[in-house]
Amino acid sequence: MAPLIDPRLGDVEDDVSSTKRRSLFAIAGSLLAEISLPKLVLAWLLLIVVPAILLGLAPLIISGWLAAVSRKISAPLYEAWPLLVLIVVLAAGYLIGRPLYRLAESGFWSLNSIAVQPGYALCRESLRHLVERTMRRRSDASKRAQLRAATAAGAGAILCILALIVVVLVWPATRWYGTAADLMSPQRLIVPALANAIVIVSAYLATASLVWGLADATMAQPRDLPQFDAAPADGRTWRIAHLSDLHVVGERFGFRIESGRSGSRGNGRLERVLARLDELHADEPIDLVLMTGDITDAGRSTEWAEFMSALAKHPKLAARTLILPGNHDVNVVDRANPARLDLPTSPGGRLRQMRALSAMAAVQGDLVRIIDTDTRRVGPTLSEALTPNRSRIETFADRGSVRLSIGLAALWDDIFPMVIPPESEDGLGILLINSTAETHFSFTNALGLVSSTQARRIMAVLEQYPGAHWILALHHHLVEYPKLATALSERIGTALINGSWFVRQLAPMGSRIVFMHGHRHIDWIGACGSARIVSAPSPVMEATNAETTCFYIHRLATDRDRGLCLLEPERVEIPGEIEPPA
Repeated sequence: MAPLIDPRLGDVEDDVSSTKRRSLFAIAGSLLAEISLPKLVLAWLLLIVVPAILLGLAPLIISGWLAAVSRKISAPLYEAWPLLVLIVVLAAGYLIGRPLYRLAESGFWSLNSIAVQPGYALCRESLRHLVERTMRRRSDASKRAQLRAATAAGAGAILCILALIVVVLVWPATRWYGTAADLMSPQRLIVPALANAIVIVSAYLATASLVWGLADATMAQPRDLPQFDAAPADGRTWRIAHLSDLHVVGERFGFRIESGRSGSRGNGRLERVLARLDELHADEPIDLVLMTGDITDAGRSTEWAEFMSALAKHPKLAARTLILPGNHDVNVVDRANPARLDLPTSPGGRLRQMRALSAMAAVQGDLVRIIDTDTRRVGPTLSEALTPNRSRIETFADRGSVRLSIGLAALWDDIFPMVIPPESEDGLGILLINSTAETHFSFTNALGLVSSTQARRIMAVLEQYPGAHWILALHHHLVEYPKLATALSERIGTALINGSWFVRQLAPMGSRIVFMHGHRHIDWIGACGSARIVSAPSPVMEATNAETTCFYIHRLATDRDRGLCLLEPERVEIPGEIEPPA
C-alpha cells in the first residue's frame, strides 16, 4: 500500500532552516522563539564583554604597575624591604606583564573581528545595495564600478563620524592611569575599563573605517573577465576540476540545510559527478580535483563518512584531490534549529575542526605541506606534522574535554595555509587557505575572515618562490560580485570581512595568481585588478533532483611574459534524474 505522504520527498520540517524556502524574517522569528537566552548571555560575556574588559584594563594595570615600580626605585635603598618589594614587582611584571599584553592584544582582535570589521562591511554593503537599487536602470558596468568606489568612501566616512560621536559621549567615563590601590581593588576598575574599551575600539573604528573606505574606493573594482587568455605556444598546461559546496548529507534521502525541498536529496548527484569526472579523466588526464569547502552539510561524522566512501570508489580521482574547510564543515549549523548556539567553551566547534582535519589528512596528508611557524618557510607534510598529535586528537574525539579542546586550538591554526610547492621555479603551486571565521551561532555561521597570521604566512610562501605561479584556493569570495543583488541578504555576511584588504595585500603579485573559491554557489569568473577570481557553482545545490547542474574544468598555463594564463574552461553538465513517484 502506498503511503499517504512519500517520505522520500520530505515535508515542511525539512525546510525549517532553508533560505530557499523561507525568508530571513521567518527564520529570524524561529530564532527568537528557539534561542537559549542563558547561553546567549554567557556567549556575549565571553566573546565581547570579557575581551572588552581586558582591553580597557590594560592601560590601567600597566600604568599602576609602572607607578609602583617607580616608587620602589626612588625609595631609600638602605632599607631591605623596598628592595625585596622591587624584586617581587619586577618578577611579577615579567611573568604577568607579557601574558597581560597578549590577553589585551587577543581581546582587541577578537572585538575587531566580531564588531569592527563586520560593522564596516555591513555599512558599506547596505549603502551599495541602496544606491544600486536606485540606479538599477540607469547605469552600466563602468558606472556601477564608480558607484561601488564612491559608496566605499561614503561608508567609511559615515562610520568614522558615528564612531567619533561614541568617543565623545563615552570619554567622561574613561580613566587611563591606574594606581597601586587599584591593583589591590580591581573590581572598581570594571566601569572605567569598559569605557576605555569602548573608546579604544571606537577610535580604532573611526580611523580604520576611513582608511578602509578610501583604500576600497581607490583599489581596482571587481569586474567580469573580458576574455580568456590564449594558450601560449609552449609551456605547461594544467587541467583543474573545480568543485565546491557538495554539502554531503548523512542520510540516503536527506535534504540540505539551506535548500530544504528546493534542493537535491541524498548524495546521488555527487556520485554522478565523480563518475563523470572519472570518464573525463580517462579521456584526458586531470591534474587536480580541487574542492573549495562545504564538503559536508553540517560537519557531522556520518557526512564525512559518506564523502570518504564516495571518493574511495574513484581511486584515480582521490589521488589528485585536495579539499579545504568551509563554514558548513566547521561552524555550527543545525537543520532543525536556526538558533543553535555553541558556547566558546563548548568542544563542539573544535570537534568539527578535528573531523575536517582528519578528512584532510586522509585525502591529502602526504601531498600538502604546512608552514614552519618559526622560519615561515615550507615545512613538513601534513601527515608528518599531525603524527605527534594523533593520540591527543583521538582522545579528544572520544572524550570531548575542554582541556584537550584548548590544547588543539593552536594545531588547527598552525596547519594553514597548506601548500603544494611548484615543481620548478616558474611552475604552479597551490595554497589552501582557511577563510572561515570561527563563529558560535548558527545564524552567523557564514562569516569569512583570513587572519593576519595566515596572510603573513601566505606572503612568506610567495616570497620563497618568487618566480612561481599560484592557485590560491579558499571557500569565501573575496569581494562582492559586480552583479545587481535582488536582496540585501545576498550581500551581508557572506564575503570575506577583510576580503578587499586581502586583495590589496596580494595586488603586486596579481599576474601570478588565480583565486578559486566557492560559498555563493554562483558561476562567475572575473578580475580585481590583475588578479583573476573563479567562483565555482555547486553541482548539488540550487537544483532539485530532476534539474541539471554543472561544474567546470579550468585550464591554466604559464607564460614568461604574461604570467599565469587562464584559458577558456570546459563546462561539464550533470543531468537530473527522474523523481520518485509521489
